[in-house]
Amino acid sequence: MVALLAFLLLGIGFWSLTVGKYPLAPREVVAILLGVGGEDSARTVILNVRLPRVLAAALVGMALAAAGAVYQVLFRNPLAAPDILGASAGAGFGAALAILLSLPVIFVHGMAFLGGLLAVGGVYLLAHAVRRHDPVLALILSGVAVGTLFSAGISLIKVLADPSVQLPTITFWLMGGLNGVTGKELPFLLALVALGSLPLFLLRWRLNLLALPDEEAIALGGNLTLLRGAVVAAATLVTSASVAVSGIIGWVGLVVPHAARLLVGPELSRLLPTAMLLGASFLLATDTLARTVADMEIPLGILTALVGVPAFLFLLVRGGRV
Repeated sequence: MVALLAFLLLGIGFWSLTVGKYPLAPREVVAILLGVGGEDSARTVILNVRLPRVLAAALVGMALAAAGAVYQVLFRNPLAAPDILGASAGAGFGAALAILLSLPVIFVHGMAFLGGLLAVGGVYLLAHAVRRHDPVLALILSGVAVGTLFSAGISLIKVLADPSVQLPTITFWLMGGLNGVTGKELPFLLALVALGSLPLFLLRWRLNLLALPDEEAIALGGNLTLLRGAVVAAATLVTSASVAVSGIIGWVGLVVPHAARLLVGPELSRLLPTAMLLGASFLLATDTLARTVADMEIPLGILTALVGVPAFLFLLVRGGRV
C-alpha cells in the first residue's frame, strides 16, 4: 500500500508540473528535471515556480495529515484536527500582526510560526495547571480557550488594518494558499517538517498506547506523560511550520486520516505513513486544481473545504462511523 501511494504521489506531482497557464509537454518536463534540455522560459516556470510549489504542497499535506492522525489517537476523538490546540489561530494571529506592522514576507512567515508555537505552549501550560480534569480533557478545553483568544486577536487586527491594502492581504493569507511559495521557503519547511515528523514516525508503534485507557497503557509500561508531550511538541512543530508557509488550510488533517484508516486500519505503524502519503497527494492535487480550474487562483483553504466536506461525508457513510 505504501509503495502504491508513493507512486500515486509521484504521478500527481509530475502531472502538476505539466499543467497550468503555461502547459508543458511531459517530455519537456522530464528534460528540464534531468537538466538536459528545455527552453529558458520553460525552465524558469518549472524550476522557479512549479517545482517549489509542488514540493511545498506535498510537505504541507504530509505534515497536516500526520498531525491529524496522531491527534485523533491522542484525544481519542475522530473529530480532532491539527488546529485543536490553537496552533492555526496562533499562527494566523502572528501573520496578521506582521502584516499590520508592514513587515517583510520573511517576518510574516517567522511570526506565524512563532505564533503557533506560542499558542500551543500556552495551551500546554494551562492544561498542566488545571489539575481537576484528566490530561486529555484539559488539553482540549485549554485549546478551545486559547484558540478563541487568538481568533479574537485576529478579528481585532482586521478592524485596525488598512482596508485598502492590509485587510485584503490578511484575508487572503488566512484563506490559505501556496501561490507565494518560492525556493527560499523550502529549506525552512523541509527542516521543520522533518524534525517534527521523525519522532512521530519512530514512535508510531508506541503511540498506539494512547488509544488505550490510561490504566491499561500504564500497565503495559507506557510513559503517557512523555508520549503525550512528544506528540504535542512534534505535531505543533509541523503544524506551525505548515501554516506559516501556506496559511490556514483546513480539512486535510481531519479527512485524510479517516481515509487512511479505511485502507489500512487504526494501527499507527501502518496508519501514519499511509496518512502522510495520502495527505501529500490530496493537497498536491487540490493545489493543482486551485491554480488551473479558473481564470483566477482559488484560495486553497476554500477548495480543500469544498473537496473535504463531501469526502468526509462519503467516508462517514461508507465506514458507518468516523
